[in-house]
Amino acid sequence: MGTAQRPLQRVPGLRFQKLLGSGAGGFGALPNLLRYGFMAVWESEAAAADFFNTHPLWQEYEQRCQEIWTAHLAPIKSHGLWDKQNPFDYAEDGGPADGPVAVLTRAAIRWYKTPRFWRYVAPTSATIAQAPGVLAAIGLGELPVVRQATFSLWTSAQAMQDYAYRSAKHKEVIKLTRQENWYGEELFARFRVLSSRGTLDGRNPTEA
Repeated sequence: MGTAQRPLQRVPGLRFQKLLGSGAGGFGALPNLLRYGFMAVWESEAAAADFFNTHPLWQEYEQRCQEIWTAHLAPIKSHGLWDKQNPFDYAEDGGPADGPVAVLTRAAIRWYKTPRFWRYVAPTSATIAQAPGVLAAIGLGELPVVRQATFSLWTSAQAMQDYAYRSAKHKEVIKLTRQENWYGEELFARFRVLSSRGTLDGRNPTEA
């Protein structure tokens, strides 16, 4: 996917994008060379639809991939920075907030903090997959080891909040990140799921 950067820079209406690798076993430090992610922020629904329906790059991915799952999201809440900007800092469309929600977290880890990060964060992130209310969860990254992200899909905002505030391991990691200043940059974003299509591990998680 690394060769796609140049054509993506010329896609009309594409405000911000990241090509992401994934971790072995879901959240491991070693890469999974068979699974990748594409995160995109669009100026309009029409621009997104045109890309996914007609662009040669995406058509090539569809032909070469064993499966693709695509989620269309609207921001509910976002704070922090990604490449010195918040790409999700625009007005939410005001639709209902009930139903499934998606959460994206990302961080640029300071080099000298990577041992501490992987000692605590990787095992904690892996527990998300077994948390009540989780429909899907995966570890992603821009660069191995130092630029990491997680994407998770929940049955509801309440299920996500229950995990965030009741999981002792999760609360410990959040405390350590603040005390020890692990990140040079970080971002948290929550989204409403507008629609999804395709499969992830053989199923559409929003239809579970």
